[in-house]
Amino acid sequence: MKKWALALISIMLIAVVAACGNKNTGDSASSGAAEGSKEVTLRVGATAVPHAEILNHLKPILAKEGVNLEVVEFTDYIQPNVQLNDSKLDANYFQTKPYLDEQNKSRGMNLVTVQGVHIEPFGGYSKKYTSLDQLPDGATIAIPNEVSNGARALILLANNGLIELKDKTNITSDVKDITANPKNLKFVPMDAAMLTRQLNQVDMAMINMNYVLEAKIDPKSALVVEDSSAPYANYLVSREDNKDSDAIQKLAKALTSDDTKKFIEEQYKGAVIPAFETK
Repeated sequence: MKKWALALISIMLIAVVAACGNKNTGDSASSGAAEGSKEVTLRVGATAVPHAEILNHLKPILAKEGVNLEVVEFTDYIQPNVQLNDSKLDANYFQTKPYLDEQNKSRGMNLVTVQGVHIEPFGGYSKKYTSLDQLPDGATIAIPNEVSNGARALILLANNGLIELKDKTNITSDVKDITANPKNLKFVPMDAAMLTRQLNQVDMAMINMNYVLEAKIDPKSALVVEDSSAPYANYLVSREDNKDSDAIQKLAKALTSDDTKKFIEEQYKGAVIPAFETK
């Protein structure tokens, strides 16, 4: 009986030791999961081309730094700011500072710029004509229907002698600010995302480069286009409460890296221009 009792005790001890070993293994796995859970997900809103393309290029780079970059694509310019303001996004990347300033003012938001990344030259495109000289008297010109890009279109036309404005430096200029219109051009405001689809319906449309690229229009076909002096860099934008977060700063650094500069130059061949200097 004593032998049986000793054998039973031995079996019980072995079972206890095995259980402890399993517990330690489980703790190790939990520890590994905890380490993995330190990865931060960053939801960033962007229009498809070039913004989402640039962000997607950076995904593997940021993953190595513990940032899971989730790119949320939009076809309009309104929702990326609305959703960022409502904390449904952590940042967005699609807009110029004049546009952001106008949206902050008109919608009561307080979104902030984090880093300027690239410039997209804004231009006038036509399916009917190949030069500004060919535009007839009374030609119909479609322009974006919001303040900053509408003004951008008018300033570009004024800089090229088609109209005159009260002040060509006023980035909120409106058609009411036109002081001379020798060709009697007719201006039709439209949603920026619709302009490429309306090219057959107008004589010329003033279009943001991201929509030009998305519609696969040759940027070199523009009748008129901004030069590099235009103050319209596209920015990474966030909220006051998270602009200095580690993940946002890692994204800002990645967006202005040598790798990103090379990607922009090779991918867009001058249609998109880096707005930063690398070290």
